[in-house]
Amino acid sequence: MDNPSLIGRKKPRERFKKLLKSKKSEFLAVYGRRRVGKTFLVKEYFHYQFDFFMTGMANATTEQQLFNFDTELNRQSHLVFDSPAQNWLEAFQRLRMHLELKKKDGKLVIFIDELPWMHTHGSDFLMGLEHFWNAWATHRTDILLIVCGSAASWMLTEVINSTGGLHNRVTAQMKIEPFTLGEAEELLKSNNCQLDRYQIIQLYMCLGGIPYYLDAVEAGKSAAQNIQELFFEKSGLLRNEFHNLYRALFKRHEVYEKVVEVLSAKTYGMARSEIIHNSGLQSGGTLSKVLVDLEESGFITSYPALDRKLKNTIYRLSDYFTAFHFRFLQKPQSNDWLKLIDQPAHRAWQGFTFEQVCLDHVFQIKKALGISGIQAEHAAWRGSTGDKGAQIDLLIDRRDHVITICECKFHLDTFAINKEYADQLRSKIAVFKEVSKTKSAVHFAFVSTYGLHRNTYSDMLVQSEVTMDALFEEV
Repeated sequence: MDNPSLIGRKKPRERFKKLLKSKKSEFLAVYGRRRVGKTFLVKEYFHYQFDFFMTGMANATTEQQLFNFDTELNRQSHLVFDSPAQNWLEAFQRLRMHLELKKKDGKLVIFIDELPWMHTHGSDFLMGLEHFWNAWATHRTDILLIVCGSAASWMLTEVINSTGGLHNRVTAQMKIEPFTLGEAEELLKSNNCQLDRYQIIQLYMCLGGIPYYLDAVEAGKSAAQNIQELFFEKSGLLRNEFHNLYRALFKRHEVYEKVVEVLSAKTYGMARSEIIHNSGLQSGGTLSKVLVDLEESGFITSYPALDRKLKNTIYRLSDYFTAFHFRFLQKPQSNDWLKLIDQPAHRAWQGFTFEQVCLDHVFQIKKALGISGIQAEHAAWRGSTGDKGAQIDLLIDRRDHVITICECKFHLDTFAINKEYADQLRSKIAVFKEVSKTKSAVHFAFVSTYGLHRNTYSDMLVQSEVTMDALFEEV
């Protein structure tokens, strides 16, 4: 049923294909960050053709959710019912009756979108869903039930890792990730946005790979003009997106907003103890849940330390839109993006945000370095010895006992390493070797927009070079 016009999403599309060919009923849970394109992907892949489809409603009562369900069933079914369903057990019984009348080759596909919204306080929704699956669907071979939700933590706790009636019932799970740079470029081109890759990276550093945001980029305008219109104009689509985003996902949104705000102040991330100190939140289950929820929802990323000690895990704000909000919108220095571009704060932001772009495209970097077939872990790193400290943009710890240290530079032209910068790089490598006490060989790679201007210093230090074009490659 695949839709060849779909952009990217190669692995999810292959997964759909396998589930449709499966010889048993399948229960697929789809989750991911809000605006990442989950619903669009499912609908486009199946050409909007479902044997039953409905979407939960935000902030609705149980009665309103049931009314919505009944309305959709009446519209999509030939069955006629004298009165609305009184509860979810009855509602799912009616869905079962509707599906049993269906005659078709292959799977009957049921798509329930925004599932977490349907589980209202005190309702028997999960009980009804569990009974529908356990007592009926699993005894057939022709059912594909797809449930979807943006509240990633709820999807994981109540459905995927359920300890209740759905325990071990989900047969497949699919986390929809933001677009890569390559997929973002493809989307922009499909909308006739003819931007060079330098400008696409500039957009990506504000919008991330979120299709909903990228789809708003206007053809015929530069990256800077689009950023101005989306964020800084009074009618800008994303001007008030931050609060809408977090309030739609988290009940105690203030706590989640506080954690990402604290993380936004330190670009290289923080250990858990630092988050507690800077946020004023208590250590315990609440903070643990908040960190898990934020990571599963795609807002932060945890990077384990080389020593594998949990207390040394670094949490880093990795959602580009959220980071941009705190940097430029929460306390605006100006409402004119074109004026901000010439400021040192803007250049600093571009520098460390490009590092995040590289962290998110480490598989492309590994491919460019010719090490994609070698198992490896990656992280940003920081450490100090005596009066010398060091921060490493990207470190690839390979199973073949080689550690590749990557220096990432966002620059308007080819980059020249001078004596002062060469001394800093040598110091950084020395600090890393001393603190980590690694026995692995250490290689040094340089990742930049337009490459290096070769000179004595680059020849002495840099073993491998990666340019921005490599970040757009498919892996």
